[in-house]
Amino acid sequence: MSLLTEEELINILPKDGPTPEETEKYLEKYNEDFIVIKMGGSVLSNKGLFHNLIQDIAILKKLGLFILLIHGGGSKISAKLNDLNITSNFVNGLRVTDDKTINIVEDVLVEFNTEIVSALKKQSCEAKEITSKEKNVITVEQENDILGFVGTPTNIKTKLLIEIIKDNGVPVIASLGLDKNNQTFNINADSVAGAIAKELKARRLLILSDVEGVLDKDKKLLTEINSEQTLKMISDGIILGGMIPKINNCLDVAKNGVKAVCIIDGRKNHSILFELLSDKGSGTLIRK
Repeated sequence: MSLLTEEELINILPKDGPTPEETEKYLEKYNEDFIVIKMGGSVLSNKGLFHNLIQDIAILKKLGLFILLIHGGGSKISAKLNDLNITSNFVNGLRVTDDKTINIVEDVLVEFNTEIVSALKKQSCEAKEITSKEKNVITVEQENDILGFVGTPTNIKTKLLIEIIKDNGVPVIASLGLDKNNQTFNINADSVAGAIAKELKARRLLILSDVEGVLDKDKKLLTEINSEQTLKMISDGIILGGMIPKINNCLDVAKNGVKAVCIIDGRKNHSILFELLSDKGSGTLIRK
């Protein structure tokens, strides 16, 4: 990674973002490391938040970081299914996906993937579509019969992802994969991000959501926790419901070659930049 001058940093960074001094320090820290970012929650459905996030990704790329972007699209899928009067059933937070639904899920995610790539290119950030139909990199096996066409990643073709990054691009990966028979499967986007981060031994996995991070029993944000503290919070009933599988995925990633996982609030301005490029960070950092 070529080091940028202070003047170049001032020109790239937003005025309400991290300082050039802090940024310079962290750029040296992340030199040649992979940063995996998972976009989720209202960040994807709110046009303003989506635009801000795209701008921040483009800034990270201009700073020379190696970025991979993973996205789901639950709210967009739900909206499309509602339009078609198709009712969704969920088991443990995962959408039951039958043979009719999987085609709709695939169409929605492929279209959204194109939208993200196009938005990045408008910010002069080279990006590449990775979907079940275009350069698929994820091999899956069926999670279980009840969920239908919902898959678990079993293999990631990292060679293609690394080639795109070395060619100065950002891989934009939809949460879709193919099984050995080339059947498309829907995948939980956190699982995709975790599998890719582990395979690449990424420096960071950032999970962008519409929660502040991990909160203690007094609803105050915890800036950093480890696996022991996290498991105690689950057993004490402080971490509940849909946060439990999200946190368990984070712990699995942190124990398998990724230095830290961060759950950050995508609703906050420049939350990604502050997490990666400032002393104060943003959200909750989870280490093993």
